[in-house]
Amino acid sequence: MKQRIRPWGRDGEEKGLVLYTLDDGKGTVVCITNYGGIITSIRTPDRNGQSGEVVLGFDSADAYLDDRYLADCPYFGCITGRYAGRIARGELSIGEERYHLPVNNGGNTLHGGFRGFDKRTWDHQLVFREGIPGLELSYLSPHLEEGFPGNLQVKVTYMMSSPGTLTIKYQATTDRPTVVNLTNHTYFNLNMRQPDILGHRLRIFSKKNIESINLIPTGRIIDITGTAIDFSEPKTIGRDIGRLSDGYDHGYALDNDKGGLIPAAVLSEPVSGRQVEIFTDQPSVHIYTGYYIPALTGHEGVKYGRYTGIAIETQHYPDSPNHPGFPGTLLKPGEVFESTTSYRFSAGVSM
Repeated sequence: MKQRIRPWGRDGEEKGLVLYTLDDGKGTVVCITNYGGIITSIRTPDRNGQSGEVVLGFDSADAYLDDRYLADCPYFGCITGRYAGRIARGELSIGEERYHLPVNNGGNTLHGGFRGFDKRTWDHQLVFREGIPGLELSYLSPHLEEGFPGNLQVKVTYMMSSPGTLTIKYQATTDRPTVVNLTNHTYFNLNMRQPDILGHRLRIFSKKNIESINLIPTGRIIDITGTAIDFSEPKTIGRDIGRLSDGYDHGYALDNDKGGLIPAAVLSEPVSGRQVEIFTDQPSVHIYTGYYIPALTGHEGVKYGRYTGIAIETQHYPDSPNHPGFPGTLLKPGEVFESTTSYRFSAGVSM
């Protein structure tokens, strides 16, 4: 296992950025920057042993700071928070207090507001845990940043827990009651030679949809067996996508009452033979097929746009603070929020 870290420019506030590279020595190489905790690149071998890029991203820090990217920010590879997903009307209550958050998406708050964790420069240090090297990022989000209460101390650790397996560990503490929902927003495309991800095969380990209207949950969890959004048996992403106006942007409830790591989803691409399995201790996984990805040029001159990547986000339910029946996202002083998600890459396996 090899790791290295190097300077990677400066952000808009002239804070120094770094690019961290983790190489498992078996062909999987992951690059992460402390700006937004972004996974900028993951390269894995195909069934013939040829290395290739499998996530959407850019080769330079400037590209993530460019106005063209920020204008329709697709959140490539970043940590989203304080609250991943949407909060209806930008409003939530904690006890007797009512909080009003900035609305940045159709009258709602999305991924933490206008400047969430994805647009912050994090402190960083190299760590070894049980002999495994990794990168620990930390950020103190002050009280009422983007409207959220409490001074929230967040740590996110990236490590290659075994060859071909990238593990992300999240941790957070607060000095007053607040809400927390953290995830990583990497878009996967397991074969960049294809024009889109519609030929990828996807399986989601759930038949239960977090029912939503205009992307805001109704509070109901519904059975979706046999519908266009049912991926409980593997199928190509493109098979039923024409039945949806803007592709998949759906949350799935996972049977994860005990909170341990369970399978959430499997994504595979038949031409390259590549596959990624996603495991999580979170109660849901959100699938977004990138209908609104803007026209941008990424790694190796690849043209990005609609359906060129799929985000598979392990997290709590959207808008949970406004639905008492949903799994809770409240974090109190003295408590520790902890979560783990792993991505296991392989090739030559058919699903």
